[in-house]
Amino acid sequence: MTDDPHGDQPVETAGAELSTASAAMILVHGRGARARGMLDLANQLGRDDVAYLAPQANRGTWYPQSFLAPTEANQPHLDSALSLLEDLTKRIENEGIPLERTILLGFSQGGCLSTEFAARNARRYGGVVALSGGLIGPEGTDFAYEGSMEGTPVFFGCSDRDPHIPLERVRESAAVFEGLEADVTERIYEGMGHTVNEDELAYVRDLVASVAGGE
Repeated sequence: MTDDPHGDQPVETAGAELSTASAAMILVHGRGARARGMLDLANQLGRDDVAYLAPQANRGTWYPQSFLAPTEANQPHLDSALSLLEDLTKRIENEGIPLERTILLGFSQGGCLSTEFAARNARRYGGVVALSGGLIGPEGTDFAYEGSMEGTPVFFGCSDRDPHIPLERVRESAAVFEGLEADVTERIYEGMGHTVNEDELAYVRDLVASVAGGE
């Protein structure tokens, strides 16, 4: 095992070229999934002026254990995954798209990774979207992060009985981002499975429109 298991993994792309895009979105897949599936989600947003980047995890998994496991049990995979997201944000910035027009979106394990990255790197993003996800760490973790999200829209959407994401962690994560001065939206869906629903997609469409501008 290398210290950077995700370092040489591909990044799937769709939409506009970064050099001409109105905005950028990083889409982070869930456990056992493929980056291409996240681009299928991007296709549902109806915006071809946005550059979509979907990184692929080594063997389809960003970290081996539950996001509620001791953090060291998920190393070096977790640090490698966080480093990959940092590299992607720098790549986007280098192409002339500021973080204020870059949205981080993840589903399930990808939602956990996206929120963890944003909290550890608090600043003004175009938005952060966790579809069935929350901050990473065992029960009782002191989520002490520094900095400010400067009003970044942050969305948490999850079922009230998700088999993988405890409702308490979703609410705890939302509170952490409120403490980081984010503009938090939390939507809990009664009886929904571990999936993405149309209400969540509608929120994302509106977010993209506000970041990229109307067409």
